[in-house]
Amino acid sequence: MSLSSGFQQAFPFLMYLSDLSPEEAVMLRCAVVIPAYNHGRKLRDVLAKTLRFRFPVFVVDDGSTDSTPEILASFPQVTVIRHEMNQGKGSSLLDGFDSALKVADYAITIDADGQHNPDDIPSLVQAVQEGNRPLVLGIRKGMGHENAPWTSCWGRKFSNFWVWASCGKWISDSQSGFRLYPLDETLRLGAGSRRFQFEVEILVRAVWSGIPILEVPVQTIYAPAEHRVSHFRPWMDFWRNTKTFTRLVAQRVFIPSKWRNRERRVE
Repeated sequence: MSLSSGFQQAFPFLMYLSDLSPEEAVMLRCAVVIPAYNHGRKLRDVLAKTLRFRFPVFVVDDGSTDSTPEILASFPQVTVIRHEMNQGKGSSLLDGFDSALKVADYAITIDADGQHNPDDIPSLVQAVQEGNRPLVLGIRKGMGHENAPWTSCWGRKFSNFWVWASCGKWISDSQSGFRLYPLDETLRLGAGSRRFQFEVEILVRAVWSGIPILEVPVQTIYAPAEHRVSHFRPWMDFWRNTKTFTRLVAQRVFIPSKWRNRERRVE
């Protein structure tokens, strides 16, 4: 079953889940949010592949000093949110979510470094069933590839363990940035982190608040080291991760769930 061409033209931002039964089929208003910081080498290809799905695309340029602004200017169909100074991935995602909420109920997040394959976007969308508003997590496959940096493999194991310690739920790839978020629920979780740690904190708070977390396998594209764009700083990010998880574990131990799970809107 498929939408008529006329309906597609009238509602280009809706994806119809055609492989579900009529009773299960749902319409999802989705937008794509892409945080970018000096990703000029990869951004053009990521945008070209993502725009094929005809969802609204929001790119948050987090103070880039390379060719990122010029590349974004060549995509007039993309909504650009500009930070004059670098504020961190968490801040970028939250600003993107606030803008996406005006036109969508869900946000698909994809990194600008080319590691994710936009062709996997339908897999995330199709995980949503009627009456169910989960956070869908893209589980990266191929982490054993020869080009996969050891920091990513080790960091995922470290993060997975501490997410489990913070919320009691085992998540296979807590550092994956390829996700589908229910926007209103996510913005009410009140995560305090504003850099990379936002993505692990939001998982913990989602579990605390009863938001279902679904896992969907996705492809991983690891370019050779000389062609990768990474802003990972091992010692600084390890320290920030440690502070975040210490705070979350302490809240789980010392704060009753009825207070810990209280939602608050991020403004």
